[in-house]
Amino acid sequence: MSTIAETASRDRTRRRMRVDGWRWAGRIFLAFMLLYTAVPMIWMLITSIKSGFAATQFPPQWWPDEPTLASYQKLLDPQNSVGQDFLRFFWNSLFVSTVTTILSVIVAVPAAYAFSRFSFPGRNFLFFAVLLRNMFPAVIFLVPLFILMRVLGLMNTHGSLILTYLTFGLPLAIWLLKGFYDNIPVQLEQAARIDGATRFQAFILIVMPLSTPGIIATAIYSFIGAWNEYIYAYTFLSKNEQLTLPVGIQRFFSENTTDFPGLMAASFMMSVPVVVLFLVLQRYFVRALTEGAVKH
Repeated sequence: MSTIAETASRDRTRRRMRVDGWRWAGRIFLAFMLLYTAVPMIWMLITSIKSGFAATQFPPQWWPDEPTLASYQKLLDPQNSVGQDFLRFFWNSLFVSTVTTILSVIVAVPAAYAFSRFSFPGRNFLFFAVLLRNMFPAVIFLVPLFILMRVLGLMNTHGSLILTYLTFGLPLAIWLLKGFYDNIPVQLEQAARIDGATRFQAFILIVMPLSTPGIIATAIYSFIGAWNEYIYAYTFLSKNEQLTLPVGIQRFFSENTTDFPGLMAASFMMSVPVVVLFLVLQRYFVRALTEGAVKH
């Protein structure tokens, strides 16, 4: 009996060691990924508080002898041309991303609900056809969309970007929300219908509150996609007053020199809204992904 107990104890010890080994491997991998993502942000921040000379030194100066916020002051000062351009670009990006996000939610919510709750001819084909666009890189559609926007008279307008971002963002938004709606019991709506509510009232009063994490996740995805997009903004916009941030920050490059501190300061300020948005709403995003991926 003692031999059997010792053998069982050794087996438990081996299993525990294997589990601990995998756990530590996971921790090391997460630490590596944290460094991989955080170091560029830290270096960008450090460069943004350097002078122009210190930013181009070789070997690089890891921490400036005289940190300065001159680049940030120049960007946020509406009295100079650089500040005026940066604030205009920032507002343009905020406007385009916000409108795109609102329209994406307005369209994706009823579309995903219809795919989740109703059966109609060609339902599966249409649902997968919606996702078909994601199989192709965005650059393939660049020339056709350029011609379309020129025919529609939308060149050099924010409407061209909003329409394009809405088209490209909706497939994943609908797919994400449909998976979330699939996990909301139909019996809740049926109970509301028995109590006298219409289908629309049951959707607004029952389904919408329960699907809030999924809607927030969809909004985050739509906002980040529109905020960071460069190719279509560069192609559809040429007027300086219409440019968004991803295109506008290239103004820090010139033929003979580059304002690296200004470029890094603009890039850091561009990344702040996205990081803050995700940190504040990340629990909703994670919950929507997990609940939408598992069927109950």
